[in-house]
Amino acid sequence: MKALSDSIVEAIFARAAEAPERAAFVGRDGEISFDHLVADVERWATVIARLPGFPAEGVARIGVRCPDGVQHTVLMLAVMRAGGCAVPVAGELPGDERSMLARTTALHGVLSQGGEERAADGSERHEIGGGLRWERLAAEEPCFPVEDFESVCPAFIRFSSGTTGASKGVVLSHGTLRERLDSANRRLGIGGTDRVLWTLPMAHHFAVSILLYLREGATVVLPEGSLAGDLLTAACQYGATVFYGSPFQAALLAAEASERDWPGLRLAVSTAAPLAPETAGAFVRRYGVRLSQGFGIIEAGLPLLSTTGEDPMVVGRPDDFELRLEGSGTEGGLCLRGPGMFDAYLSPWCPRQEVMADGWFHTGDLARWEADGSIRLVGRLKSVINVGGSKCFPEEIEEVLRCHEGVVDARVRGEEHARWGMLPVAEILPVDGSSPPTDGELSAHCRARLAGYKIPVRYQMVRELPRTASGKVRRV
Repeated sequence: MKALSDSIVEAIFARAAEAPERAAFVGRDGEISFDHLVADVERWATVIARLPGFPAEGVARIGVRCPDGVQHTVLMLAVMRAGGCAVPVAGELPGDERSMLARTTALHGVLSQGGEERAADGSERHEIGGGLRWERLAAEEPCFPVEDFESVCPAFIRFSSGTTGASKGVVLSHGTLRERLDSANRRLGIGGTDRVLWTLPMAHHFAVSILLYLREGATVVLPEGSLAGDLLTAACQYGATVFYGSPFQAALLAAEASERDWPGLRLAVSTAAPLAPETAGAFVRRYGVRLSQGFGIIEAGLPLLSTTGEDPMVVGRPDDFELRLEGSGTEGGLCLRGPGMFDAYLSPWCPRQEVMADGWFHTGDLARWEADGSIRLVGRLKSVINVGGSKCFPEEIEEVLRCHEGVVDARVRGEEHARWGMLPVAEILPVDGSSPPTDGELSAHCRARLAGYKIPVRYQMVRELPRTASGKVRRV
């Protein structure tokens, strides 16, 4: 195996050695101690390194498609332990998007559990035990410079939204992961006595959550289900001390009807989407602990975290990150720089120093300085739609809609929603205004090509779409 002495996995192993009998996971997958976790990672790393198609030289790019749980974590860590770069493949992605992800990253293969989808053209499928399959993919010529990619010691690639349209593969090295965990934990303060209630999808939230908890020797609590009662039952049964989830899960917990207490809760963090004041207020009334609003992005980790929780749109003061607002006065585009910044965008290849040519990363958020030096988020400068913490772009959905035989053109925007934050809605310019496609037909068309959260919840037929002088559809 091409294991790296300074890898993030080695840091987790070192922490595990301090308390090998401590539980790394508890809940629906049983209790898994840290020494058991380490043994499983080592075993699977050996298996992965010997799989057909795993390159003897260089850095293997390995997709991991596995339901949330211990197995997902073991496989992600095992890929890194074997010297590969792990690429999570979200289970909700339809075939078209999975194929695009595989091509963009030039995957050597995919480890998967569950599902019996047809193998990709030119691939080889192997059953490797434990209910897992290895799909060795046909060689793809990478559309990025392999030497530059491997020179950063890559550990992890995650896409910033979907895998088409404006999405970007974000490359994180082992060193970057270690830096951003150190930085994030300055604000979170996770330690070995903590037990963290897990509520987020692992394919989207791994680099500053699961890795951080294990590196700090904390225990991850896996609930039996995703309903409010399931979450609170697991929290109480296993003594969860930390909640780290989306506003959607926070709202579910705040509305849980049993009136049970959560006596061990010390830290509650809402992240991935804007937190509604109503949810923040209901949560503190229900459990006596304020919800802290975290500002997290895959390019930077968790650079900001509010400490008072009094106003959910105030995301805290800078500490080890520097912030700048681009524009005049106290309001403008949020720019930042600090430890653990991403190493590169994959395709087209663009290293961090080129993205941050002026020394700053431009987040695309509109923000304002408060009198006490805190940052208040005001809105988005970009067109991204954030659905309960999962992000998509209007352009991506519009491209799919235009492929429908009854659609000439489309415009998609995000509509505010009390529970989900935003939901996509679409305006449709039909081929035949007297007999336009039905909502059901359009939804079925989208469902075959897009993840569920990207499917518009409403379609409005229009006679024309507003356009710019150059002929492009004008954004709302």
